[in-house]
Amino acid sequence: MKSIITIEYCPKCGWLMRSAWMAQELLTTFADELGGVTLRPSEVSGSFIIYVDDEKLLDRKELGHFPEIKELKQVVRDKVAPGKSLGHSDRK
Repeated sequence: MKSIITIEYCPKCGWLMRSAWMAQELLTTFADELGGVTLRPSEVSGSFIIYVDDEKLLDRKELGHFPEIKELKQVVRDKVAPGKSLGHSDRK
């Protein structure tokens, strides 16, 4: 069974477009490894959390910043496809 990513975002903060863009990037990068990406509005103000199969992977409030797409792809890769190369995203 393929993993499902859920992006929970605060709709009051105007983060729907950011969430949709991140979802598209993850679907493009991990097409073979993911069963899908779901966007879920949060009831909690300022919330922006990434889950993989209901396990919290990244939380904007805990990080203290929004994850950059490179950072997000690396963390998702480590969870769903550890051997996958991300090309230029692997370079520091």
